[in-house]
Amino acid sequence: MTGAVKALVALDTGVSREAVQACLPTAANGIEIVGVVDGIEETWNTLQATATDLLLVASAGYSDRVLFLIDGAIRDRPERPVIVLSQGSSNGFVQRAFDAGADDFITLPETSDRIAFALQKAVARKRGAQIASGTAVAELICVLGPKGGTGKTLTAVNLASAMAEAGSNVVAVDLDLQFGDLGLALGLAPDRTIWDLTQAGGSLDAEKLDAYLMQHSSGVKALLAPTRPDQASTVTVEFLRDVYATMRSSFDAVIVDTPPGFTPEVIASIDSSSHVCMVGMLDALSLKNTKLGLETLDLMGYDRDKISLVLNRADTRVGITREDVEAIVGRRPDVFVPSNRDIPRAVNEGLAIVSVDPKSEAAKAFRTLAGLYLPQEENHTRAGSRLSLFRRRG
Repeated sequence: MTGAVKALVALDTGVSREAVQACLPTAANGIEIVGVVDGIEETWNTLQATATDLLLVASAGYSDRVLFLIDGAIRDRPERPVIVLSQGSSNGFVQRAFDAGADDFITLPETSDRIAFALQKAVARKRGAQIASGTAVAELICVLGPKGGTGKTLTAVNLASAMAEAGSNVVAVDLDLQFGDLGLALGLAPDRTIWDLTQAGGSLDAEKLDAYLMQHSSGVKALLAPTRPDQASTVTVEFLRDVYATMRSSFDAVIVDTPPGFTPEVIASIDSSSHVCMVGMLDALSLKNTKLGLETLDLMGYDRDKISLVLNRADTRVGITREDVEAIVGRRPDVFVPSNRDIPRAVNEGLAIVSVDPKSEAAKAFRTLAGLYLPQEENHTRAGSRLSLFRRRG
């Protein structure tokens, strides 16, 4: 499971620490504030010694010190986004901040949710640029559930939509090759499917693949399952590996909606994945199979830190508590998705609940899940020389 985005906050002279801290996002938004530092010079020293995914710079208004920090931080690590939080007049400062390399400019006060969304988009944009230049490979997330009816497709749709909402270029794959419902859940007619792609012949590249993808209103693209069960046999493991490799070089994230069980196609998808999202429900049969699924991943040698656990309909009153879930499954779920009567309506309309009812608790849960996977650079600690921030470098 990918951890929260780690952000360092720099406070320029004249900035109210209390006002800035009041609007900072929390871990629930997928953002971890690793420190709030007073002073630009001290911030530079902290940046060199702390693993960070992005830098927030708070200013009371126009500040050459802030511009110098932005310039130095971008030169030091171009892949790390820098976002300016301005408490004062931004007249003339916005353009100078962007010229220095800032990725976004936010005028305070602002809500923590909107700031979290801006941070996630900035990280996603940076990763997208790296993928386009061939310097990064997209995340591939397998949505698993050994028992049918746990809400895998619902999870895949909302995960993909939430990541697209945050600025990622997302493609979803329906791997339930006999009875896939991803197209139905997205309201997409299966004019082109993975079976059609297998019949095209020749080598596979991004342009050819794109011709067989369906476009959803959320921005998510989808490779749909065959329209007839007998067409499933044409999709081989080798073909899937080629598809995944092409997608990971063309998109920011690949979401794979799988059928129940560990079929050869599912195993190949797990082998190709960067993360697994295991989905269960609050009933004894589902939890038993979820436990078996996690144990199977262990036997496959899959990294436990790359597995997230989602519990759907987590507020259902069936005599099983969240503590019971942890005892049965052997780990605490990472995301609890509550029931929502608007979810079936959203599915019938081919939309995700994150779009239909964005303020609902279910939508917030799926955004939390998306926050686990939003692209970010591998954290690492930098040590070495302290470069003077106030010396222009050529």
